[in-house]
Amino acid sequence: MTWALPLAAVLAVVAVVFVARPFLRDPAPASDRLDELDPAARRHLELAEERDRALAALKELEFDHRTGKVSDEDYRAQLGPMRRRAAEALRALETREPSPRVRVGAARERLP
Repeated sequence: MTWALPLAAVLAVVAVVFVARPFLRDPAPASDRLDELDPAARRHLELAEERDRALAALKELEFDHRTGKVSDEDYRAQLGPMRRRAAEALRALETREPSPRVRVGAARERLP
């Protein structure tokens, strides 16, 4: 009977180590390199980021005007250039061909 308690403790430690072993070792990744974008995908990403920045700036200007942080005169002076910038970014995205992911999805839809 005196051996039961130490045996149970050893068995518990072995079980914990066995279960925790996969979590304790570092996984071996297939590759740590990130995929490099081709120039067309990079340009599409740059245009999308420019569009997002322009729309966020418009939203922030509108919020600041509504809360009174920006006067009516400043709002009118800043609104035109910001709208032009957003429109140019949107137009540039529309005229470009769809992103590679969109083309792959469209090709899959055409398959029988």
